[in-house]
Formats: sequence, C-alpha cells, structure tokens
Amino acid sequence: MKRKYLYTLLAPVLMFFYGCEDSLNTAPEGDEITQGTKEEVYANDPAKAKASVNSIFAQFTQYAPNYTALGDVTRHNDFGYPSVMMFTDANGEDMVMEVIGYNWANSSLDFSDREFDSNEAQIVWNDMYSIIYNCNSVIGSIDEETEETPSQFYLAQGLAVRAFSYWNLAQLYQFNYKGNEAKPCVPIVTHLNANEVALAGAPRATVQEVYNLMLADINSAIALLSDAEEAEEPVVRDDKRYVSLAVAYGLRARINLTMHNYAEAAADAQSAIDASDATPGTMEDVGKPSFMSVNESNWMWGIIINETDGVVTSGIVNWISHLGSLNWGYCNYNGGRQISKKLFNTIPDTDIRKGWFLDENGESANLNAAQAAQMVEVGYRPYTHVKFAPYNNEVATTTNSNDVPLMRIEEMYLIKAEALAMSGGDGKGALETFVKSYRDPSYVCNASSPEGIQEEVYHQRRVELWGEGMNWFDIMRLNKGVDRRGAGFINASVIFNIPSNSDILLWRISEPEIEANPLIGHGDNNPAAPAPEPVADID
Repeated sequence: MKRKYLYTLLAPVLMFFYGCEDSLNTAPEGDEITQGTKEEVYANDPAKAKASVNSIFAQFTQYAPNYTALGDVTRHNDFGYPSVMMFTDANGEDMVMEVIGYNWANSSLDFSDREFDSNEAQIVWNDMYSIIYNCNSVIGSIDEETEETPSQFYLAQGLAVRAFSYWNLAQLYQFNYKGNEAKPCVPIVTHLNANEVALAGAPRATVQEVYNLMLADINSAIALLSDAEEAEEPVVRDDKRYVSLAVAYGLRARINLTMHNYAEAAADAQSAIDASDATPGTMEDVGKPSFMSVNESNWMWGIIINETDGVVTSGIVNWISHLGSLNWGYCNYNGGRQISKKLFNTIPDTDIRKGWFLDENGESANLNAAQAAQMVEVGYRPYTHVKFAPYNNEVATTTNSNDVPLMRIEEMYLIKAEALAMSGGDGKGALETFVKSYRDPSYVCNASSPEGIQEEVYHQRRVELWGEGMNWFDIMRLNKGVDRRGAGFINASVIFNIPSNSDILLWRISEPEIEANPLIGHGDNNPAAPAPEPVADID
C-alpha cells in the first residue's frame, strides 16, 4: 500500500519538474532539456518565470484544492491558506463562535482537528506543502548566482514564500523555537532533494534545521530583492500579491521574533518600515469597516481575490463567507464571529478599535445606518466583529471577493516595540508613539519591565490583528495556553483552560502522510492527546 500512496503530495513537484505543465522539459523534437537549458529559457523569457511564480500565489487560495485527497468530497472549509488562518483562529481564545451545523470551524473549536485522520489535518499539511512544492519549482529553475534582474526578483519570490511556509509549519507541529531546537519538526523538502523524497520519503527534520532553512531562504531573498529593486533598471512587483523587499524584511522580522532574536527582529521591523510605501491606517481609515482590499494603504502583502475565482463563484466557500458579518455567507447562519468579551472589556473607550466590535448592547459607533441595520436584521449577538468590510462596501453583497491580509505595516511597529523592549531599547516609547498616533490618543503603557512591555504588545497584537490568522503563532512563540473562561463562548463543551505545554496544542501529521512516507512512522508523529476537558466558566 505504501508504494501506491508513497508521498502522493509530491505529485505537484514531479509535474512541475518533469511534466508537460511547465512546457520546458522537452524540446519540440522530443529531446530532453537539461536543467541548465531550463534556466537559460527562464533568463531569456522572464514571462515563463513569472508564470511559475504566479502558480505559487495561485496556490494560496483555491476552491476545494483537496477534493481528491478528501475522498472526492468538497469541504466548505477547503480554500487554501485562508483555511489555515480560519482553523488557527478557531483554536484560540479570542475568536468566539458557536458549535452549530453551519460552522465549518467546529473541529478546530473543539480540537478534534488534532486527530491525525481529520479533514483539517490533511488540509493544513497538503496546503502548506503544495505551496512549498511550487516554490521549489521556481527555485530549482533559476541559477542562484543569476545576475539577471528579473530572474533575481522571481527567485526571491520562491525563496521568501518557502521561508514563510516553513515558518507556519514549524509553529504548528512543534512548540516554540527557544528550548526546543533539537525536537522533531517537519520534513524538509527543497528543490535539491525533491526527487529523492518522492522515491524514498523524508524524515522529520529538527526545529533547528527547519529554522536554518528559513533563515537561509529569507536572507537570500532579501539580497536578491535588494539587487533587483536597486538595479539600474529596477524590477519591482506589479501588485501586492508578490513579496517586496519590505515584505521580505517583515518575514525575517517574524522569524527572528519567533526565535527570540530580539535585536535582529527590531532591526528587521525598522527595515521593513523604511523600505515600505505602506503607512499605518489612521483613526479615520480604521474607524469604519475596512480591511477588504490590498489597495488599502496599510497592507504590505495579501492574497488578491478576483470576482471570477472559484472561491468567489462558489458563493460561500471562501474566507470572508465564514468570517464576514456585513456580507452574505455562512456567518449569516452560524451566529457570526465575536471577540472575547474579556478581551473586549480591556479596550479603552478612547481606542478606535473598540468600534471594530459590537458592544454589550449590540452597537458600534463605527457603523453607518445601512451597516447597523444589517447587523440587526441578521440578529448578531453582542461582541460580533464589524472589522472587515463587505466587498466594495456593499452591505449584504453575495460577491465575496475580499482580498485576504497576509501582512500589514502595523504589525511591523508592534514587532519593533516588543523586540526593542526585549533587547534593551525603548520599546515602551515605540509602543506608546504607535498607539497614540494611530489608535488611541489617550494611550499610556503602564508596564515598565521588558517582560511587562512584551505582554502589553501581545495585548495590542490580539486586538490589532484579530481575525487575521496571526494569534496562534503568538500563543506558540510566547508559550501561552488557551484559556477560554470568561470569553463568552456559547457552548460549555468548548470552554477550556489548556496549559502551554499540552500536547493538544500541536498538530499531528496527517494519516495519509504517515502511510505514504516510509521515513515517518506512527511513532514519529506528535503524541495523540486526549480532547481537552471542559472547565467551569467565569464571568
């Protein structure tokens, strides 16, 4: 059976390296084209390299990409990387939702997604490695020493997104970097070993090995993008689906922050700010439902969704269908998504972000009359978010073509503040300046110790990045548990207080991968943990 299914996820790699889709592997007369010739073709015709790069970003969001893997069944929570964002937000404590038939995040809400034969386990694994495989196709097709400016730019795309993908995987399948460097993480599959892996499988690499690859990739990407963007005839991205130099610095800032390399993270966050043309959303900008389009001034990087994309024409199999309050979709029928009322109550009334959520009376000063009427008509409960605008700001629209945020400039200011505090700098001053300028003119940071300022930044991140698929990574890197007491969860069955070292926090490698990969057996997987036990709620 193993030979039949052996590392079936490598099919995309083989298709790109050896199949007809790439159209660069055989000459018209049938002769084999060498890798060197392939690199020459890319150098002479950058459009071919661009097409391969575009396949990376196309992989970020697709309609039911795991249809076959899930038994020829369309799962309505299967739409690419935003599925990972939805699952991880549901795992935490800050996004409240009801266990109900129309909620496609139920398995993440009760942690049954941690069963290695769950649909979610396959979706997460398949989606992240599919992106990696497309990155490997691009990286393996361009000479790493290229001096062709367009080739430098396209090679950097593959390297940066591969680093981003492994950064995600490392924090899903193992505890935080610091102190766990020698523990098993995930298999490393690159353009150099893809063929070997397809034939013989790959073991779990250590956390250190995975982070070494991440850093090597993102360092190379930064160097390449610096050369490409500063060349005599510069090559820059066409739109925000691509990684710019600023985004690459931002990715390295994330990696260094996760590794607790605080001085480096602060420097990278500042470099990202300096290199970016993005500016933080003003209080006027974010004092109304927004976060809908990459064209907003504070977006650095995002998934661009077109009206003709399958996730949109499906109507409901898309990220904003499950998340949005002001558009039509699953949220109209499952009670929507609320902020933890415990977290909401820590937001000062002077903070513009308090209006991102309905208050205890079901009201928000950020809404116009039509938006407020929509919230009443659907019957949303208190604390439901109104952060994300509907497509084209059309209330109750059935065209769910919202772009998906992957990085905003505000995150860089928060990384800078935390990292400065933890490396001996003025993190408190940096945090106060940012929050006062853009969110709450009355803000004062009362913390004085580095750890206290770090905790305050964590609080600010929980509010600022709510719903953007980032909170789980903070939980893991800061060794937080998941305490849902007092958050307002509807169902007593999902009120948990999970300690930071609980095995249930780790995702398990999916069963098909275990069966297919001869170098990872059942004993190599993360431990099977019992479902969390519900605890008594508190007011």
